[in-house]
Amino acid sequence: MFMLIVKYVLLGFIQGVTEFLPISSSGHLVLVADLISFDKVNELALAAMLNLATVLAIIVYFRSDIWILLQTLFRKLEGLPVSQKNITLLQSLIIGTIPAAVAGFFLESLIDKYFFNPLMVAVMLSIVSFFFIYVEWRYRQIIKKKNLNLKISFIVGLAQILAILPGVSRSGSTIGAGMLLGLSRIEAVRFSFLLGIPISLGVGLKKYLDLLSLDGDVDWGLIFLSCLVAFVSALVVIHFFLKFIRKYTFWPFVWYGFMLSIVIKYLYS
Repeated sequence: MFMLIVKYVLLGFIQGVTEFLPISSSGHLVLVADLISFDKVNELALAAMLNLATVLAIIVYFRSDIWILLQTLFRKLEGLPVSQKNITLLQSLIIGTIPAAVAGFFLESLIDKYFFNPLMVAVMLSIVSFFFIYVEWRYRQIIKKKNLNLKISFIVGLAQILAILPGVSRSGSTIGAGMLLGLSRIEAVRFSFLLGIPISLGVGLKKYLDLLSLDGDVDWGLIFLSCLVAFVSALVVIHFFLKFIRKYTFWPFVWYGFMLSIVIKYLYS
């Protein structure tokens, strides 16, 4: 029983730590799942609830921003004056969500079947690391930073599609795309985190609906424990990363990606 508790706590911690850092939560969970086996019912239940736990963390952390966006939406529907900056952010979140939502609906089963394996994770981690090297180089060439607009949000939304692949960080792909398009580093991070709410919420709910079609017992107590660990660790990571990114670059994550890909290739080749 003790080892089972450790497994659930470990998976919750990995999900919470890696979901918002540019190091691919799905890639890490693929690796751990290859070492830690669960039956299909508990695996699906855990995946669903961990997604909901981390999206709850981002909602709690950005609760003030989200409340302002909700007020903006209601005021707009009532024909009342609203801040143009807030309405642009709201529209951008809607537009940026559409590409990944559509791609996930049509491609998820294909990706699950052919791409969820450790060696694919290693390859994608290396590619993403090279991508970040280019992002950091290109970012220094952009003298005048841009404000978020609908065109930028749509392209960032297209970049979010890449996160369907294991080993590609959702936050990393969207932050990197935002920086390449001229957003400041902190603005790209903030938009990426807010953009992750509808997608993560949708993924969690879909997996939960899939769970309802399966028969079997679910270890809800252990899953709740795993979700609690994921929620707390995600809150800590969000706070840390927002402070980190104001002062530093993505180079530590570049080296981490390269080293992890080498370890994976060594273990599974």
